[in-house]
Amino acid sequence: MMIIDTHCHLVSNKYEDLEQLRADSVALGVKHCVSQGTGADDWEPQLEIARRMPDFVSSCLAVHPSDVTNVTDEQLCYMEELCRRHPQAAIGETGLDYFWAAPEGWTEDAYRARQRVFLERHFQLAQELGLNISLHTRDKKGLASFEDAFAIARNFPKVRPVFHCFIGNGAQAERIFSELDGLISFTGLVTFNKTEDIQAVAAWCPADRFMVETDAPFLSPAPFRGITNIPGRTKYVVDKIAELRGVSPEEVAACTTENAKRFFRLNLP
Repeated sequence: MMIIDTHCHLVSNKYEDLEQLRADSVALGVKHCVSQGTGADDWEPQLEIARRMPDFVSSCLAVHPSDVTNVTDEQLCYMEELCRRHPQAAIGETGLDYFWAAPEGWTEDAYRARQRVFLERHFQLAQELGLNISLHTRDKKGLASFEDAFAIARNFPKVRPVFHCFIGNGAQAERIFSELDGLISFTGLVTFNKTEDIQAVAAWCPADRFMVETDAPFLSPAPFRGITNIPGRTKYVVDKIAELRGVSPEEVAACTTENAKRFFRLNLP
């Protein structure tokens, strides 16, 4: 059984020994992961990890929406040039985050507008390079970030989005599939108690429209909540989705692995 963790953050300072992380993850069946470089301090270390572990790690670069006020326009251009020079699995993690208040010195409108500018630039880069895109949306209430990201995505029909760490409902998922030709991805949240809405989408979702991830070092699945997450624990996400769908873990692993290979254009055995 092969599992691909389609979204993690291996540049995190929570990791001291990536060789041990790889060994522990492979032992659980997770033989490849897609790691996201999300800010100026992450990009070159992320590229170095992918160069050092090409069999285990594929790279994505972008600016996380929470970092847009910390990244200059010149740094954004530098990130774009890195993506042109070094192979990327996708552009990501990018998106819109309206959950947190604007940082000091920024109005809410200006902060959200800058996020949208960066997201559009990321879509333009993905289109230029023939890549897909990994999206983050989060709201304190309502669906404003989802709707705004959706509107931008519709302007780039050749770029397929994956809405990572999906926490929406079936109606939102269906719009992603039918209007954007996109995918969704499930994290360890699907293993938590009181996430019935996410579990319902995981049980229903068409087999060719979802992937699995950890968002490591965050969101460690049950029974490891509160512990630093690793890519290997994607196995527990697979196991829970298999339970919800009434199929074997091998079946979920097989379909999500094939979806990941296609979406991220991974040349893996």
